[in-house]
Parts: sequence; C-alpha cells; structure tokens
Amino acid sequence: MPAVSNSPPTMSDQRSSTLQACIESYRDPWLKHSLGEAQAVRAVRIEGDAAEVEVVLGFPAADYASDLSAALAVHAAGVAGVTKLDVRVTSEIVAHAVQGNLQPLKSIKNVVAVASGKGGVGKSTVAANLALAWAAQGARVGILDADIYGPSQPRMMGLTGQRPVTRDGKHLEPLRAHGIEVMSIGFLIDEEQPMVWRGPMVTQALTQLLGDTHWGELDYLVVDMPPGTGDIQLTLSQRVPVSGAVIVTTPQDIALLDARKGLRMFEKVSVPVLGVVENMSTHICSQCGHEEHVFGAGGGARMASEFHVELLGELPLDIRIREQADGGRPTVVAEPASARAKAFLDMARRTAVRLASGAGARGHAFPSISVEDT
Repeated sequence: MPAVSNSPPTMSDQRSSTLQACIESYRDPWLKHSLGEAQAVRAVRIEGDAAEVEVVLGFPAADYASDLSAALAVHAAGVAGVTKLDVRVTSEIVAHAVQGNLQPLKSIKNVVAVASGKGGVGKSTVAANLALAWAAQGARVGILDADIYGPSQPRMMGLTGQRPVTRDGKHLEPLRAHGIEVMSIGFLIDEEQPMVWRGPMVTQALTQLLGDTHWGELDYLVVDMPPGTGDIQLTLSQRVPVSGAVIVTTPQDIALLDARKGLRMFEKVSVPVLGVVENMSTHICSQCGHEEHVFGAGGGARMASEFHVELLGELPLDIRIREQADGGRPTVVAEPASARAKAFLDMARRTAVRLASGAGARGHAFPSISVEDT
C-alpha cells in the first residue's frame, strides 16, 4: 500500500482549489442553482497563469455556451495567479425514467408529451416550435404527430402531400424538415380525409407509428398529443414511455379548467409534469405593436403555482406566428432572431432544464469532477 502523504498543499494545489470553488459557486440563471450543486464542472486545469475549465450541462445549450463562458470568465476574474481563462461549455443529454413498468425506447433518450385539456389553445404550434428550438440548441430531435383526428404537423413542417417510405418492409422512414425527424398519420392519408375511428383503433395506430418508425438516435421525441383527457389520452399516456409532459393552456378560466384535468391525468399515470406553457398570453397588434391581455392575465402562473410546477413560458398571440406555422416554417426557423422566436427558445430551454434537473435519470445527469494542475 503506498504511503499517504501528509505534506501541506502546494501553492499550485491551492490555486486549483480556489478556481474550482469559484467556478462551482456560479449560480446559473437557467439552472437556478450553482454549477457545483448541478455537478456540472467536469475539469479544471491550470498551467502557469492560464487555466482551462470544462462545464457540461444536462440540456442543449449550443446558443448559450458563449454567454455562459463569458459570464464565468468575469466571475473568476479575481482568482489570484490566473490571467487567462478558457471555458469550454458542452451538453450531455441523458435518458430519464419513464412511468410504471414501461420500457424506454432504445434509440430515443426522452419522450416528451405536449398536451392540452381542450383544443384550440395552440398545442401543436407549441409542440412544433419546442422541437425546432431544441434542434436549434444542438439536440437531435423528432416530432410525432399523435393527434390522429386532426394532424397538423405535416402542414406546419412544410411536408404536406409527402409520403414516408420503407427500406426493409417493416419500418417507416420519418420525413425530415428543418433539421428534425417528423412522423404523422397525416402522411398516410389525404389531408381532408376524416378519421372515423374508435378509441382502440386510434391507440393502435399511434403505437404503430411510434414503434414502427425508424427514428434513429434522438435526444428528444416530442409527441403532439390529441387534445382532451378521455380514454384515448389516458391509454396513450399508459402505453407510451414518457419522460415528462408539458401542459399548454391559454389564460382564460375555461381553458385553465380543462388544463388542470390534463395535468391530473398525467399525475394518475405517474408521468412527471415539467410545467405549464401559457399560450396566447398577450395579443400584439400587427399594425401598432400594442400589447393587450385579451384572454386575461396570470392564469398560467396561478395554475403552475397551484400544482407546484414551473411556468415554462408565456407566449404571445401574434398573427405572424400563425402565418409562419401555416406556411410550413414555424417561428423558430422563420425568424430565429425575433422576440417571438426568443419566447419559444426560452420556453424550450426551461423545459429541457426541468427535465435534466428531475429525479429518476437512467444515467448520470452530470459528470464527475476532476482537477488537474500541470
């Protein structure tokens, strides 16, 4: 057994410890706690007056890495003896636990359901922009249009009239648009054909679309759920392995009533609710830019507080969001630098952070820490 050294720490060791403690003390505005608490610091290396720091986040952050690097450089500017600091920020998306005794999908790390208690609240628009925002932030993403009676993702993704193919006679190849994989019953039927199906037929169709599609390796699969809280929605929630759910509502009381039912449905089947998205929060006039709470104010925040979940976003009611979705280029890809797109991007990051921070991960959400001084 090697001898244990009792010698006091060297000046080099002290500098490494000081820098490590400084970086770990930084409170990230998205995580809402320190990098040390998140175990997000992978390594600290010091050589002379130069230091390198590796930070690994559990959510896609390609568009946030430079901001965090700059903030950490400022935060650690007072560490003695370090005049050059290089911060490298990357992401590591891991798979999280699913409900009940369901087996997670092998090639898909996380299935996230986007649901609403009633139709007409913009759930599909939120689902589309959520998926596209994650892709824009560096994740591998797919979207499954589970709204069998009213599939809208083919039109929103600019894929109307296209059909999937099969290479092995057993699995469908998803269509691809704006950097994400897309599958919908709308690809297999005429756009105006009504789906006159009973509940068991709908659930069977969805499970086949999910299981018989060759998704490839995905960090997230967004499932655009049918509206409502009936037998179909409950059955789907029990059969599809879901890591978390997002509830979409509008501010008015009648929509919130139904949204509460949707949230409780996921509680019944032990699916973690990642939070609430309040869509159509404010109306923005396309002529003068005046902003008004036409459907009321604060409903989503009150619901989130009532159920102790996070308010993931308050999205505007803007004619351009509707026009862009109808035109096959949702806001996140149509105008990525706009304030409207930023609302969706921020919502997506909060959702991913909430999932990454949740319990029950099927892996190590954050890597271990090592400190080197050479």
